[in-house]
Amino acid sequence: MALSALDRRLLDLVQEGLPLVSRPFKALGEELGLSEEEVLERLKRFEQSGIVRHLGASVDSRRLGFVTTLCAVAVPPTEAEKVAQQIAALPEVTHCYLRRHRFNIWFTLVARDYAQVEEILQLLQQKFGVEPRHFPATKMFKLRATFRLSCVEDKHRRG
Repeated sequence: MALSALDRRLLDLVQEGLPLVSRPFKALGEELGLSEEEVLERLKRFEQSGIVRHLGASVDSRRLGFVTTLCAVAVPPTEAEKVAQQIAALPEVTHCYLRRHRFNIWFTLVARDYAQVEEILQLLQQKFGVEPRHFPATKMFKLRATFRLSCVEDKHRRG
């Protein structure tokens, strides 16, 4: 999907956060020279095309008392995608990736405490016959990722 300069600027603004006003999409539109309806239509199009996966608050689970940990399991390559889909479907899983590594499924868990992490990993062990490992973070260096799009040239317009 080709993105116009205006599309890229809208995506930049949305990543920075929605204005905390009664009509945030109207406020975004005013900044961009669009109507509220045009902003909503563009965002809907981005979601339908898969460019935007989610539009909502991102809470800091640690500040709410939860723990997070990076986990990995090794499964036979022929089973990896099926197992990864089932792991990704768990409500405590925030990210799940297939990797070219002996541990070919990596995922992050958010749980109320490490006892719950161990319970979840034990369930995975029983269900899939795997030996999950987890690697708790000792320090976080970046909470969020933003992708500056307004300074990126549209690939489809290059000759």
